Amino acid sequence: MAYKGIVFDKDGTLIDFSPTWLPVYRYAALELTNNDAQLARKLLAEHGYDYATGRFIGGSLLAAGTNHEIARAWAEYLPDVDDEVKLESLSVRLNQIFQHQGSLHSTPVRSLQTTIRTLKQAGLKLGVATSDSYQGIHNTLEPFDVISEFDFLCGYDSGYGVKPEPGMVLAFCQAMSLTPAEVIVVGDNRHDMEMGKNAQAGLCVGVLTGASTRDDLEELADIVFEDIAGLVGLFDR
Repeated sequence: MAYKGIVFDKDGTLIDFSPTWLPVYRYAALELTNNDAQLARKLLAEHGYDYATGRFIGGSLLAAGTNHEIARAWAEYLPDVDDEVKLESLSVRLNQIFQHQGSLHSTPVRSLQTTIRTLKQAGLKLGVATSDSYQGIHNTLEPFDVISEFDFLCGYDSGYGVKPEPGMVLAFCQAMSLTPAEVIVVGDNRHDMEMGKNAQAGLCVGVLTGASTRDDLEELADIVFEDIAGLVGLFDR
């Protein structure tokens, strides 16, 4: 099978996860708790940040959840968020924080520009499928002059469902007139691999620039690379 398209996860795949999202989550937690440092620390620790190791836990809410899922989980710790209207307001505010702070702290993975441009020049259709918002894609990728290389962008709020459902990959396939078997799915979390498998993608590739370890990914991924630069070798061969 000749692969004709690649769907990339964003955070932990195109964007180096910890240096980007740890300061963003810390800022958000402090703002939403009115600078209660102890409660802010609890919001991070209870949902995927391991203070002992200084790492996010692969597959945890903070590593893999949507903005709305994070808002709902954090709301349980905030006494003034006690109905759906207030939850929606919290979710909107969290989106705003993530978009702004994400643009300030966004850190690209090694060889982001070179890899994406090389793959594009090889004639591949490229897409982004993220648990972040659609606007968040623009805010975190635009500083690195690569977003124009992508043919398709979708976030959790784009209407194609959320990971690990197959909708984002299938929407990419439909938009690019490709079959799932012609598409590679690349991500740093198990739910990215599950999304690819559920869509019956031709190849699922794990990368280690996010929260997951090689052991986390190898059970589901067809190949695991250190980062997306490993993809270039697939097409060189």
